[in-house]
Amino acid sequence: MSTLLSASPLAGRVAVVSGASSGMGAATAERLAGLGAKVAVLARRQDKLDEVVKSIEAAGGTALAFAVDVTDRDAVQAAAQQIAFELGTADLVFNNAGVQLISGIEELKVDDWQRQIDLNVTGVMNVIAAFLPQLTAAASQGRPADLINTSSIAATRILEKFSIYSGTKAYISHLTRLLRVELGPKMVRVATIEPGMVETELPDHVEDPDASELMAGLIRDIDCLQSADIAETVAFMAAVPRHVNLTEITIMPTAQAI
Repeated sequence: MSTLLSASPLAGRVAVVSGASSGMGAATAERLAGLGAKVAVLARRQDKLDEVVKSIEAAGGTALAFAVDVTDRDAVQAAAQQIAFELGTADLVFNNAGVQLISGIEELKVDDWQRQIDLNVTGVMNVIAAFLPQLTAAASQGRPADLINTSSIAATRILEKFSIYSGTKAYISHLTRLLRVELGPKMVRVATIEPGMVETELPDHVEDPDASELMAGLIRDIDCLQSADIAETVAFMAAVPRHVNLTEITIMPTAQAI
């Protein structure tokens, strides 16, 4: 497939990236803009979003920032309406916001459990609810339409102390398979990307010493994925011909064995 060989394979498309203030989200927003898409970036941190927009605009792209907590359904809906008004109908959504908080189940860190469920599940669903009408509208007009959800290899790996986080990611992976049954016939491509160890801010949120040591060891001992690797993968998924749906992509550091 030679789609990405053209200079601007995403020209004319309107992309939305949640969790876009840093890491995979920021890198993906910049990559999609570099390939011609107009990009709306969503996250809570306005200052970080402004940096992403500034970087995109400096490279000649178009981007708008929306300081939104995706767990706030009304705020996400309002952002979706504003994006449609200012940029046009969204036809590419990278549903990427998430948090990783690792602890043993008997520690009963119920606030951490709830935070992960709120962001990794409810936040994902709020983004889908807000932008699905735009995706189906784009598809009905014969345009490519993509919903790409960020999951993790934790969705299928059995990792001690990852119970809640892994459960939320398993939800995302299976939800994506189920959504394809309904949306594929409408020509909305639904996909999930399941990365292994990526050098992002997520490990900084891990307070459990065993989990911290596991992640620190991986970062120290292997050549981990970079945010740019995820960005390139998402860009390729969106740029293939409309009749092609790359439904589940697991992307791992070559040396990561677990």
